[in-house]
Amino acid sequence: MRDKWTSVKPGMGLGPRFARRGAQRGGGAAILSARRPLSSPGRVAVPLALAALVVVPLPGSFSDGAIGMDRQRSQPVSKFLNEPLITGIYTADPSAHVFNRRIFVYPSHDIDAGVKPDDLGSHFAMRDYHVLSMDRIGGKVTDHGIALDIKDVAWAGRQMWAPDAAEKGGRYYLYFPAKDKSDVFRIGVAVAGAPQGPFKAQPAPIDGTYSIDPCVFRDSDGRSYIYFGGIWGGQLQRWSTGSYVAKDVYPADDQPAIRARVARLGDDMMSLAESAREVVLLDEGGGKPLLARDNGRRFFEASWLHKYNGTYYFSYSTGDTHFIMYATGKSPYGPFTVRGRILEPVLGWTNHHSIVEVQGRWYLFYHDAQLSKGQTHLRNVKVTELKYRPDGSIETVDAYRE
Repeated sequence: MRDKWTSVKPGMGLGPRFARRGAQRGGGAAILSARRPLSSPGRVAVPLALAALVVVPLPGSFSDGAIGMDRQRSQPVSKFLNEPLITGIYTADPSAHVFNRRIFVYPSHDIDAGVKPDDLGSHFAMRDYHVLSMDRIGGKVTDHGIALDIKDVAWAGRQMWAPDAAEKGGRYYLYFPAKDKSDVFRIGVAVAGAPQGPFKAQPAPIDGTYSIDPCVFRDSDGRSYIYFGGIWGGQLQRWSTGSYVAKDVYPADDQPAIRARVARLGDDMMSLAESAREVVLLDEGGGKPLLARDNGRRFFEASWLHKYNGTYYFSYSTGDTHFIMYATGKSPYGPFTVRGRILEPVLGWTNHHSIVEVQGRWYLFYHDAQLSKGQTHLRNVKVTELKYRPDGSIETVDAYRE
């Protein structure tokens, strides 16, 4: 695509609250990006060819913990690589696991709550979690109904965002973020005797955790680790001092980017065995930490950790540039060296995933906004096979057919 640019007024399908930081190239298209929301709207620059190719205008510009431009794709709906797993409800942020030889998916449950969009993503107003399951990839998907409702979480006020789950000793743990009664995102845990729930929430959030997007990884030695964090609406930028400060503080462009957090879980799976530490992402070329200006690769939200052939793979969303990236390391703590993209941008603003092995093959669970025709807060979960090259690198997935 040629680097020709035109201007578009707010309301023409691109969110007004972002700054152009150059075009990131991916999947043959130019992508506008932003590092943080701006306070005043105005005309914005978009690639001329992209403006001409837009098919589905998105109504909002908001993320799971983020605000920015709407992703516009030129492909018609028939070009989707995969179809939604279920169509009866809107689902997003799928965390997939194999329990008892059955695949369980723990997604967010998107709803249209009638909440006015704002820079905090308030219209992502989810109130409960459903659990999905299937006996095989491509098999019939069962919706087990409500597994946890916000009314049954004593400390939570609103917005139950992306969850994850883990098992130990025949008990199942659902980890979830929600804003407390002071509107600060915390991470809670609920327990059940079956993977589908229902789950009973603990009376308080997990001490030492904060922000959004928990991911729990159990290593081959039996130790479990929790990863969490997300910037912008996910509030991670408010924890730079180690305590919550109700002010958004972002590093300068030439400073290290804000990082996800990781800590080992206690034996009870409901507490931290240590203080959380930062997940360091390194540039593949020089081995230096990624800088704040590198928003085509730096961490934004949606941590996931899996292990393949003895190597730890930390994957995540870049948020306002809409990629799922991955990095590899020798320890669950990192540091992790950025290797490349797992998933190109999808229909809708957000991009969130999980990776799981099923009967010797690997799969990528993700979401887009196909069912709602691009309404970015009404999404649907999907799955596709994930393929590794002989050197351990991952083949990039494009959610659209050629």
